[in-house]
Amino acid sequence: MSMHINTTFNNPEIKNNYKNYVLLMLTLVYVFNFIDRQLLVILQESIKKKLHLSDTQLGLLSGFTFAVFYVILGIPIARLADKGNRRNIVVFSLCLWSMMTALSGMARNFFQLLTARIGVGVGEAGGSPPAHAIISDYFPPEKRSTALSIYSAGIYFGVLVGFLTGGYLNQHLGWRTAFFAVGIPGIIFSLLFYTTVKEPQKGATDPNTTPIKRPHSFSEVLKLLYSSKTFAYLALASALNVFCIYGLLNWAPSFLQRLHGMKNSEVGALLGLIYGLGGGIASFAGGLLTDHFGKKDKRLYLKIPAYAIISLIPFAAGAIFLHNTFFSLACLGLCASLQSMYLGPAISVAHSLVPASMRALTSAIFFLIINLVGLGFGPLVVGIISDLLKPALGNESLRWALSIILIISALSATLFFVSSGKLTADLKLEN
Repeated sequence: MSMHINTTFNNPEIKNNYKNYVLLMLTLVYVFNFIDRQLLVILQESIKKKLHLSDTQLGLLSGFTFAVFYVILGIPIARLADKGNRRNIVVFSLCLWSMMTALSGMARNFFQLLTARIGVGVGEAGGSPPAHAIISDYFPPEKRSTALSIYSAGIYFGVLVGFLTGGYLNQHLGWRTAFFAVGIPGIIFSLLFYTTVKEPQKGATDPNTTPIKRPHSFSEVLKLLYSSKTFAYLALASALNVFCIYGLLNWAPSFLQRLHGMKNSEVGALLGLIYGLGGGIASFAGGLLTDHFGKKDKRLYLKIPAYAIISLIPFAAGAIFLHNTFFSLACLGLCASLQSMYLGPAISVAHSLVPASMRALTSAIFFLIINLVGLGFGPLVVGIISDLLKPALGNESLRWALSIILIISALSATLFFVSSGKLTADLKLEN
């Protein structure tokens, strides 16, 4: 059932409370998304021993194979979302990926676990693009970066819950139980979401919205994005940052266990707090700062993430190369926080370049690029380099494999700066 945000609630306070409720519910869906996605990461050392896997296989499970299905199916699902009911797509997707997470606990070999993770990727493909479009229809342009950054903070709270829960359950009940325990609640939550969240009208908060007679085709959206000088640089800059995020995040548990001698439960608790709290707060701060300073200069929507990424490079080096566990973790926390400031502003800028009827598909195309490059290749490349260096360096191979993120981060920041220089002209053309 369709709902027009401007007419459903006559009382502005009720309307404001409801849109905040919708944002909360969508953020919680994203929390479930990342609990299920990153649970494998905290369990991977135990799974590696039980199923006799290599680092390359772990990289395939947590990165490339998941990402391929996630990004490819994201396009047709987003196309469907731009034409139909986005709320229902989010509900179905949440239910599917939660069910496949639970089934991961039944895997007896690499290929069975790979199949289950593909199922998680298929489900999660329908999560974010429809959610981004819903948020942009509940929140006006001047508040979108903050709203989308709050939503994006679900990544880090999902990592927090996933790492804490996964580490504890793995330590005491085993990795199979951990998959069951986090998968089933998502199925239940999908029912609550379906009964309490309503579909907004497309373009409801946009000024001077022109009614759309027919949905835009994929080629039309792609052509418009390609004609934008900003989008290509923004997508590539974000993709390289995501490469570094997942390259570090997905290997941090193994790094701390192999090179710092930490227990699985300790790693889960510490990384959960580092990524969950630090990343979540910084993600919100990224949106708040860009909405505040971007009022006068729209280029700051992309310059602020660029400054954050440049600043994280020395902390990333400290996290990787310092042998003192406390200082390594402190640097890792600062690095994770600064890495997380880009997503809300990036999506907000991408949505500002297209009409409301193209937003879900725009998010899907954006996510295809950043996740195929970042999630797909980040963990996999680190795993391959680690395996190649292992005969010569032993456990130290993982440390040197992770050092690739120092170079990639510098490239990412550079492209964010280039993208910011194109934004003013593109926004003038759009308006």
